[in-house]
Amino acid sequence: MKFTISREVLLQPLSQVVGVVERRQTLPVLANFMLSARNGQLTVTGTDMEVELISTIAADVSQDGDITVPARKLVDIIRALPDGAAITFSVAGDQATLSAGRSRFKLSTLPASEFPATDQVEALENIVVSESNLKKMMDKTSFAMANQDVRYYLNGLLFDFAGQMLRAVATDGHRLAVCDLDGAVQVGEERQLIVPRKGVLELSRMLSTDGGDVTLAIGRNHIRLVKDDMTFTSKLIDGRFPDYQAVIPIGADKQMLVEKETFIQALQRVAILSNEKYKGVRLEAAGPTIKIIAHNPQHEEAVEEIEAELNFERLAVGFNVTYLLDALMAIDTEQVSLELKDANSSCLVSAPDSDDNRHVVMPLKL
Repeated sequence: MKFTISREVLLQPLSQVVGVVERRQTLPVLANFMLSARNGQLTVTGTDMEVELISTIAADVSQDGDITVPARKLVDIIRALPDGAAITFSVAGDQATLSAGRSRFKLSTLPASEFPATDQVEALENIVVSESNLKKMMDKTSFAMANQDVRYYLNGLLFDFAGQMLRAVATDGHRLAVCDLDGAVQVGEERQLIVPRKGVLELSRMLSTDGGDVTLAIGRNHIRLVKDDMTFTSKLIDGRFPDYQAVIPIGADKQMLVEKETFIQALQRVAILSNEKYKGVRLEAAGPTIKIIAHNPQHEEAVEEIEAELNFERLAVGFNVTYLLDALMAIDTEQVSLELKDANSSCLVSAPDSDDNRHVVMPLKL
């Protein structure tokens, strides 16, 4: 196996694919990239057995072949080479040699036969969706996904397809994020898919906000998306997502309208003196203002006061400041609405006149 390629052409796909390679592996070969060279093309594959990324690029192939090489070492070497370097890669025995100018590196290899085969996705349905809309939805919800929760179905993002609507939902049990795209898709039948956390993060990295349409191939156990020379495949989480509709507060009659940027900056300042473990802040709403207060075990205190429009007289409620900030930053409007029933009920954070992007944050007892 032998090919020649420029540093810049090789670095971009390697940097993308290395994201799926875990630092700790169950199998040694999963720490490697699979490199396949033939017909003037180089294909780079990385997988963790759950999420797989494949990138195909043009290369000057003088000898066909397949081999696996340590992924992170290869990326670090290519990144450290000077701009414009021409790289020659060859394999002899169980070693791969990479040379560029006066630099030469010998890397250990594992046979391509040990690398997990690409899963075939039998598409039950192909769904066309705008790339920028898909990325926007994921970015507005994915921060609320659980991480290593025993309720494994929460460690991912729910895609809810119904008619012409696509909805993304994430929750970790303490907060909920929902984003709707109406008229964005055309689906044959209603379906719900849970894409695992890592798949969501890698897919979001792969997508851009200025792209055209992309096609999601939905299989029984997999989802696949092809964009330019990249192919993303992820297993789906086999589980039932909780009834998230039941969590969204209905009949919340107390509303606070605040300027988003002013509120965010005040929360960020107050958070400096909040309890490092619970990150609690107390909101005391009365008259035309909200007082934001934080305490910590060292008896330190931070207080901010901001103007607000209230449709009630007085209310005091506590929240995790990180969850509140995440929700606020996901909303695009200059004003935000906070709705709740009382100090013990969850709070609905949204744009004042829109239901497209809703966030629910559970209260904290402070």
